[in-house]
Amino acid sequence: MQPTIVIPTYNEFDNLPKIVAALFDLPLPKLKILIVDDGSPDGTGDLADDLVSQYPSRITVIHRTGKLGLGTAYLQGFQKALEDGADYVVQMDADFSHPPQKIVEFAEAMEQYDVVLGSRYVQGGQLDEDWPLWRKALSFFGNYYARLILNTSVLDVTGGFRMWRRETLMRMPLERVRSNGYAFQIETIYLASRLGYKIKEIPIYFAERNMGESKMSLRIQLEAAFRVWQVRNAYRDLKPIVSSGPATHDLSL
Repeated sequence: MQPTIVIPTYNEFDNLPKIVAALFDLPLPKLKILIVDDGSPDGTGDLADDLVSQYPSRITVIHRTGKLGLGTAYLQGFQKALEDGADYVVQMDADFSHPPQKIVEFAEAMEQYDVVLGSRYVQGGQLDEDWPLWRKALSFFGNYYARLILNTSVLDVTGGFRMWRRETLMRMPLERVRSNGYAFQIETIYLASRLGYKIKEIPIYFAERNMGESKMSLRIQLEAAFRVWQVRNAYRDLKPIVSSGPATHDLSL
């Protein structure tokens, strides 16, 4: 299998070489990395170019001017990965909040599913144990709120650690996706669910970043809270396109 890992970056100079090394240590010899950098002022983009010289056939970099947002970074990354022939596309953060070793487990599950996601809320999943109670409550409520409005059985709709089958992404109307922040995760997994794709949640430990600054902000959270209502209305016309029938959702216990 040929998986491509899409990693959006903004000021991830300290994390990027470490996450690249960890990914290339995985027993996935055809794994490639696509870095989408939003003009990081700390030099992350230049560092990414240096990494290309170290791994010339395995790393690609997209340089964008300015901080254009998570959603558009992923959409551009998905398109490039598919154009370059990826069989599977992974989305993940550069800060080790998403454990790289889980990608092997994701790949095994892809034999039976259309999208696999690392879940903090399925049994066995966990948020960083050092997070304060208010932060854990906010994260849990955000997921509960989105799930309730969208009437979805996916437990971690805001999680950003996912592996997509090539055919799944190609058949999704990604040109209709408008969320460009935290809500991007909600919109895309809801879209996959509406289309009837088989979804598997695999438990992960979501760790706090050790280096760099979190990109989460109150504005992003408010956008997600408002956007979820728009998402519900935007896809009322969609029916399952998967021949196996309604969406299947599996919780890995």
